[in-house]
Formats: sequence, structure tokens, C-alpha cells
Amino acid sequence: MLTPLVRVLKFSVQDMLRNASLATMTVVVLSLLLISINTVLGIRFLANQAVMSVKDKIDLSIYLKPTVRPETVTALDEAIKTIPEVKQTRLVSREEALASFKAAYANQPEIIAALTEVGENPLGPALIVKTDDPKDYQKVITILDQPQFSDVVEDKTFADTQVTIEKISIISSRVEQFVWAISLVFGLVAIIIVYTTIRVAIYTERVEIAVKKLVGASNWFIRGPYLVEAVILSTISLVISLLIVIAAASALDPYFSPLLSQSAILTNYLSNNILMLAGFEYLAVLILSLGTTAFAMRQYLKT
Repeated sequence: MLTPLVRVLKFSVQDMLRNASLATMTVVVLSLLLISINTVLGIRFLANQAVMSVKDKIDLSIYLKPTVRPETVTALDEAIKTIPEVKQTRLVSREEALASFKAAYANQPEIIAALTEVGENPLGPALIVKTDDPKDYQKVITILDQPQFSDVVEDKTFADTQVTIEKISIISSRVEQFVWAISLVFGLVAIIIVYTTIRVAIYTERVEIAVKKLVGASNWFIRGPYLVEAVILSTISLVISLLIVIAAASALDPYFSPLLSQSAILTNYLSNNILMLAGFEYLAVLILSLGTTAFAMRQYLKT
């Protein structure tokens, strides 16, 4: 049982050595194909993380009038908390608001001087609200427009993150499309090279194949080395591409991690998903190489 398998493996290694240049080119193109696929997945992951980071940094600041009564502030806070999408509310007292204002304008003495001239604290309390999604802030604003609260609200501000999120989505989408186009080119080139490699191998060994058939070798014994060769080249390509991608992630982490407030973000993503990524990519490149090999053998190794 083991003898035929050993012979098939031996013949496949011999074929690769005879056509070393084509085998090397096949590995290079398959590796580039896998690297481009990983690039698309990495871009999509970074874009999602960037959107989440932008959303997480946004809050709605509700500035109340200095004359607002404490019970009204409490009622407003409780009304806002009834909204399911609200994650957190934080009350900033008048004293905290004044301290923050002085700290923000510490380098502008004219503003501090004007504040001193006023005498008493002119700032009212504030409510800081965070929701699951910036779009949900409109529900909070609806509460602020109610008659019992509209008279005590002096101002409300929150950054318009929708424009930033749309820009991130557009940029990542265009980069993804470009990389997918490159992946398609690499895929087509890989098909051509694998097909050519098998054709050359079969043509080079046409006499040996004829002899094998004469002595009673089965069609699968003749085809086996070429299929094994496709598996070996696919495996080598996967290993090379993963090593390059892991090295690239480690090199890029110092640039992306501070922007997204996460340490080793790409390396952690690979570590958590390496089995799934490797399995999916190996299956994809194996189907491509085995399919192309089978098609080439069908033309040149008639049953």
C-alpha cells in the first residue's frame, strides 16, 4: 500500500526538480495571490476598527443654564437613560465646568481676565451622553426639545461623525476594489503558470508515461505525481505568504496601533484568526491549483 504512494511522491519531486523554474514561478505567483487576499482582509479589518474608534470617541454634550434646578437636571438625566441605545451619562457640575474652562484657556490671559471680571461662575452644569451609534443622538435631542427641558438647555454639541465614517468607508472600499483587481490578475496568472507547468511536465515525460501505460500502470498512478505536485506547491505558497504577512503585520503595528488606540492590532488580529485564514486560503489556492492541474491532465492524459 505504501509503495505506490512513495513512488507517486518520488515522481512528483522529480517533476518539480526537472521544471524548477516553472515550479518556483508558480510558488511566487500563488504566494502573491494569497498576500493580496490577506491585504484585502487587513484593509477591511482596519477600516472597521477605524469606524469603531471614531464612534467611540464621540459624545453629546448638553450644556444647561446656570439657573437650572437640581431636580430638573435629575429628571433630564433619568429621561435620557430611558433610551435603550444610551450607554452612559455623566453629569458635569458647574464647578467642574469652570475648572475645565480655565484649563482649556490657560494660555489666553484675556479670556481668563474677562472671566474674572464677571465675578461669579457664569457656567451651568452639563450632561455628557454616549450612545451605541452616533445616529442615536437624534433620539436624545428629541427629549431635549420637550417643553419641560427646552427652556433649561443652553446649547448642545456633538461632532458630525457621519462624514468621517463615510470617507473611511469610501477609501477602504476603493482600496479593496483595487487589491481585488490585483488578486484577480494574480489568479489568472497562477492558472496560466500551473497549466503550463503541467503541460511541460507531461510533454517532457511523454515517453515515460507511455511505458508506464504499457506495463499496466493505472491512470491515477500516472496522474498522482502531478496532483501531489499541485498540493506541495500550494502548501509552500501558503507557508511563504503567511510568513510575509506576519512579518508585515509586525512592521506596520507601530504605525496603526497608536491611531486606533490598540497595541499590536494587526498581530493580534492574525493570532486570533490564523487558523480560519490559513484554512480558507489554503482551500482556495488548492482548488485553483488542483483544478488547473486536472484540466491540463484531461487534455494530455486521455483515459
